[in-house]
Amino acid sequence: MKALKYSDIVLVPNYSECTTRSDCDVSVEIAGKKFRLPIIPANMKSVINKQLAKWMSDNDLFYIMHRFDIDIVEFVRRCNEQSWKNISISVGVKEHDEKIIEAIAELKYRVDFITVDIAHGYSRSMCDMLRFIREKLGDSVCVIAGNVATRDAVVALNKWGADIVKLGIGQGSPCTTKDKTGFTVPMFTCVRKCHQCYASQEEFDAGKRIPVIADGGVACNGDIAKALVAGADLVMAGGLFASCIDSPADVIMVDNIACKGYFGSASFQNKGHRNHIEGKLNKMESNGMSYEKKFEEITQDLQSAVSYAGGGDLSSFNKVGHLEV
Repeated sequence: MKALKYSDIVLVPNYSECTTRSDCDVSVEIAGKKFRLPIIPANMKSVINKQLAKWMSDNDLFYIMHRFDIDIVEFVRRCNEQSWKNISISVGVKEHDEKIIEAIAELKYRVDFITVDIAHGYSRSMCDMLRFIREKLGDSVCVIAGNVATRDAVVALNKWGADIVKLGIGQGSPCTTKDKTGFTVPMFTCVRKCHQCYASQEEFDAGKRIPVIADGGVACNGDIAKALVAGADLVMAGGLFASCIDSPADVIMVDNIACKGYFGSASFQNKGHRNHIEGKLNKMESNGMSYEKKFEEITQDLQSAVSYAGGGDLSSFNKVGHLEV
């Protein structure tokens, strides 16, 4: 079977009775919370910061705060004091990250989502961390874990304690894993192969899937629809947002054109050293939009995609066919 990227396929329109695209519902429910869109800005330093996280929480948009060079416990404390609608953080799998979880548990802070975010999620380190979180916090938090790229890995991470599994190895534009190591799975095929996973025969019989996030490979708004057609419940994108005028990415002038410096989590720019580098700096021309305007654009484009899919909400993508190009 040929492995496909989003750019390798197009979606086939269905009959529609939609008369006004703006009436199409593109909201999504995650762990009992309703959000306006199924899109998540990547939890990376050049994509999300505290101010944008607060704005997204206030406006019912799902975010995941990155875990680099910030005091996560202090971030959670302030979110609790200010009664944020949604408190969503990232951790790794080191001893430092276990101390963060212990502090949150001891202080009894509310956290709605914890994302355990490492390059190779199908690993002993992930297993240990997920079990540690469940031991300390029980079922009081929705746990997202990744990244992985196989069905076996999705089932394993769920068994270890993840509620939602994040898919994608080496597919983000600033990621060099596929070039450095040879390991990757193109995103459309990755999601298609991994989205129909169940924790048990009973859950299969009940039609209760393990939810997945498609992380990486999104180059344009239409790729969000393609990811949802492939079977993703949520879609994570970095460059779409790093190129916004108010993103945390630094402005870099290239031939008198304002560009944004978008870098991967395993890059020198993020790590500050050159051990096990699997990321690079991309100089992206600014899209000229604020986050607010970008989300408005995504909303309208996704509503149009729903109308082409022949339905009135995101479930219409379940019946959309695709062609290779």
